Amino acid sequence: MKALVTGATGLIGSSVVRELLKDGKEVEVLVRKNSNTKNIDGLDVEKAYGDIREKESVKAALKGCDTFYQAAALYEYWGHPKKEFYDVNVEGTKSALQAALEQGVGKVVYTSSIVALGAHGRDRPANEESQYNLGSGAADYIFTKYLGQVEALKMAQKGLPVVVVNPAGVIGVRDIRPTPSGRVLLDVLNKRTPGYMDGGTNYVDVEDVARGHVLAAAKGKVGEKYALGNANMSLLEFYTLVSEVAGMKPPKLKLPYPAVLVTSYLYQLIAAITKTPPVATPGMVRFARLYMYLDSSKAVKELGFPQTPIRTTIEKAVNWFRENGYVKTG
Repeated sequence: MKALVTGATGLIGSSVVRELLKDGKEVEVLVRKNSNTKNIDGLDVEKAYGDIREKESVKAALKGCDTFYQAAALYEYWGHPKKEFYDVNVEGTKSALQAALEQGVGKVVYTSSIVALGAHGRDRPANEESQYNLGSGAADYIFTKYLGQVEALKMAQKGLPVVVVNPAGVIGVRDIRPTPSGRVLLDVLNKRTPGYMDGGTNYVDVEDVARGHVLAAAKGKVGEKYALGNANMSLLEFYTLVSEVAGMKPPKLKLPYPAVLVTSYLYQLIAAITKTPPVATPGMVRFARLYMYLDSSKAVKELGFPQTPIRTTIEKAVNWFRENGYVKTG
């Protein structure tokens, strides 16, 4: 038997593929015809072509599979219409999981996010029991990931053997796009971060997150969530550690939130003209000022979720970005 991985060309999905291959598992990936397959090129995987929004393509790919990792999502804060987020993160999730139910897959792991657990402050790290509290007005990615999680848990009630994992701010190697989390680190390396605001989140190694997916399939309880995180860090703490690892001076200027918010609208306008990702968008700024800390003790205790030291994780990411030409020189 084999495992199907969607989102396999992305940061988390491609790492899940590698973990499965390490374990000697036969792996199939569902990719779109126009997908950038750089992250899985050369790997011993079977390719099926389709889209999570097309139930029959997922159902066909699931034939002969005992495990399904639904890691496909639109993870962005800029450059996509609202409808696309809903089509992929909500309707696509429903479609893919319905296909798994109809195909009778033995175990499903759905990749949710830390954002679906809400933001509860510096002194109240979220856990699996925390309630989403960011409202429908949050950035499209945030709200649709919450709605996708709701759909996954509904499917568990219908009999789908699905386990939900909630990765925190994922950092690591092979972040080819890069993801919004990776861009935060990369902006520090490229000196695009003039200062810091109040706010913080939890950061975690992508390879630990991938292993967490595999562990969730093997040990996770159906219908339950597992928070996959590691280090709770303020923005200042994160910027300082990245700068220290990279041998740079960290941003030291504390920026007032209103000024950063106004500036983000300018960044967004410039991005619309240049067609390049902005340093920040209003949605990103509103999100960044929150303290989205996480308690991952359940995943550590019940799954054996690994905890690579965050400094090691950042060292790997910095080295990968430098070696692959993402960091400007001079």
